[in-house]
Amino acid sequence: MHRRRVRGLRTRNVLPHVNRSLWLCSRIHMPSPDGSRNTRKPETTVPTQLTAGPFRVFCEFRHALVMDFFKSMTWLTWSLLSGFFAAATAILAKIGVKDTDANVATAVRTSVVVVFTWLLAYINRQPSSFQAFSRKTWVFLVFSGIATGLSWLCYFHALQIGPASRVAPIDKLSVPLVILFAVLFLGEPLTWGKGVGGFLIVAGAIIIAVE
Repeated sequence: MHRRRVRGLRTRNVLPHVNRSLWLCSRIHMPSPDGSRNTRKPETTVPTQLTAGPFRVFCEFRHALVMDFFKSMTWLTWSLLSGFFAAATAILAKIGVKDTDANVATAVRTSVVVVFTWLLAYINRQPSSFQAFSRKTWVFLVFSGIATGLSWLCYFHALQIGPASRVAPIDKLSVPLVILFAVLFLGEPLTWGKGVGGFLIVAGAIIIAVE
């Protein structure tokens, strides 16, 4: 009776290792422990812990962590980051546009932006990200791109011949203009805060321009 129990325990302890060995042998088409050779097609359903390696698990965890971090950011956080990078853009562009053609510099910068934004769009793509755009969407995106290109051309020409500390604040006159256009064309309400803030931006830009 005691020998049967010991034999049963040994069998139960060995079976998991034998099953795993048989599965591994079937994956690489090597002879199994019983001497036979497996020639059938490997199964498609395999244990997750064997297929998902540490590097893949780490990449998926990092992607989920980054996406959760981005989703937790508010519009104010994105706006502050936008202002910071806009300031860095002015300084870097002023250094880079020196002794170069402003149009060529704008083309180089635009090319970098195109590659960078498409890379981000591909990495963070969603199942419905690349669905067909409507005609209205295409029209407004095209005109928006033209306006962006013209803005960059004017901005680089201004940086080439003027100080960055004066060009950048005057460029921010776009803020009160956006407030005005939003009221006229988008139907957004004009509050006292927006009106006073836009007026102060205009006053600050004028003071810097005539300094």
